[in-house]
Amino acid sequence: MILSKEAILKADDLPKKTVKVKEWGGDVIVRSMTGTERDAWEIDTYGTGKVNVQNARARLVTLTAIDEKGERLFTSEEAEELGRKSAKALSKVYVVAEKLNGLGVGDVEELVGE
Repeated sequence: MILSKEAILKADDLPKKTVKVKEWGGDVIVRSMTGTERDAWEIDTYGTGKVNVQNARARLVTLTAIDEKGERLFTSEEAEELGRKSAKALSKVYVVAEKLNGLGVGDVEELVGE
C-alpha cells in the first residue's frame, strides 16, 4: 500500500507506555520522541564529537514524559532540576524511553559511527 502525505501526517506513530514509579507515588506516561526532538537530543548528546553523558537520563526523560493529553511534562530547561531526583526512579522512566526510541547499544554505536 502506497501512503499519501495526508495518511503519513495523520498516523499516530508515537507509541507510549505507562511506567509505575513507586518512588514518585504514581505512574508516568512515556512516549517516543518526534523526529525534531530526536534530532535535538542527538545534537546535544553526540554533536560535539564526544558523547555528552552529563544528566543524560533527565535530558531524555524531559523529551519523553507526557501528561494524559500528550503534552510534555517538562521543558528541556528543567532537565537539571529533574536530574536531582532519585537515580533509581529516573532510571525506571529512562529505560522505557530508551526502548521506545531505539536507543540500545547497537543504535548508539550507529549514531557515533562505531
